[in-house]
Amino acid sequence: MVLTSYSQATNSIILIETNMGNIKLMLYKDTPKHRQNFLQLIENKHFDGTLFYRVIKGFVIQGGSQDSRNAPAGKMIGYGHSNRTIESEFNPKYFHKKGALAAPRQPDKVNIFKESDVSQFYIAHGRVYTNEELIMMEKEVNIPLRKRIVKKYLTKSKRAILDSLKKEKKVEEFRKIAKNIKESIAFEYNSSNEKLEFTPEQRKAYTSIGGVPHLDHNYTVFGEVISGFNVLDKIANLKTDTNDRPFQDVKMKLKILKY
Repeated sequence: MVLTSYSQATNSIILIETNMGNIKLMLYKDTPKHRQNFLQLIENKHFDGTLFYRVIKGFVIQGGSQDSRNAPAGKMIGYGHSNRTIESEFNPKYFHKKGALAAPRQPDKVNIFKESDVSQFYIAHGRVYTNEELIMMEKEVNIPLRKRIVKKYLTKSKRAILDSLKKEKKVEEFRKIAKNIKESIAFEYNSSNEKLEFTPEQRKAYTSIGGVPHLDHNYTVFGEVISGFNVLDKIANLKTDTNDRPFQDVKMKLKILKY
């Protein structure tokens, strides 16, 4: 797929017009592949007439699927007909605070590199978390992670060696081996991509405006809502069917206000 080259100097501004009001988005200049793809799709009127077809209050509103255009009431809508993907552009300063614009994707089992679906998007709605909840989320990820790493380095044979040295009172040898094991565990744990540690910016956002923290570093965030949060809330509060499709269609039309 050939992408038009756009200026990398500024963030782009997009307007989503819907029958429930308008939402204004900013696309980040430092997620260039997702930004360029999104701008090109807008220029090609790819999203016009499609629906916000998946709406889950406290989670996300998702739209843009081609098979949502003119879809009859009650029809289950999926991923459309696009098999094209873009490699992930994870950036630690961009996360799933309320209003985050991000790209959906196929599950890890068929998409180990977490590549994004180029044809759709979602906007985080989420909820407000307490700091205690965020700490608990970190523990739920990090404690099992550390246990796996400890098991990797502190094997049965290593334990037997340490026990033997301890019984024989060979203190220096014991300390040397124990120190090497401890340092190996600490290095792998602290450098692991699986480790969850919220930044001060994340904590501030998730405990004030809210968001969807468990999606961080799993889906590429490439923009954010800058106005129209009331419209985001209105859409998120719509009644939906068992497939999370709103009973009331929310059609969209996207315009580029600034490249």
